[in-house]
Amino acid sequence: MNGPERLPLRAMLLAELLAAPAGQAAAGDPNRPLFAALIAGQSAGWGCLPTHLGLGPAAFARLRARCFPGVRIARTPRPVIDIPERDDLRRLLLDHRAGAHESECLVADIVATACAGSDHLWQDLGLANRDELSALMRTNFPAIAAANSGDMKWKKFLYRQFCARDGIYVCPAPSCGVCTDFAKCFGPEN
Repeated sequence: MNGPERLPLRAMLLAELLAAPAGQAAAGDPNRPLFAALIAGQSAGWGCLPTHLGLGPAAFARLRARCFPGVRIARTPRPVIDIPERDDLRRLLLDHRAGAHESECLVADIVATACAGSDHLWQDLGLANRDELSALMRTNFPAIAAANSGDMKWKKFLYRQFCARDGIYVCPAPSCGVCTDFAKCFGPEN
């Protein structure tokens, strides 16, 4: 859980990552601050992302070398929580990526992995708030971000998009039944 007691640790880790010089290939990548936020959250024990953010060891090592060369990153060991629809969610995101940076593919993997968590998507990603997730979506998947004109909760929205692609119109997100905000998401929408 993204508790306030861990906020100073996350803030310190985030500042350290952002202060480090970026590798030349990552200098203009708008996802570098996002990756710093995701790594800081995971390292502080926030969210549900596994040790390598769902990218696997090799891809995570390349990300670190590209965005944060020389920075030691302590991570909270956590296994990957697998969900059967992970590849479908990833494909949905990739089909709607901005096409501006290769790092959007990594973001799609990370977001699809975090959908297995039991909290709101921004919490499962280890982000500080929902605004960080909305910025992630606008930067990497602008068509999906624009389609969420009713400001629906992101995990619920992604699952609805995924299900609608397959012609399924009754589609719950994976862990809504145990979520403390169930009534907020599934009550009347304004």
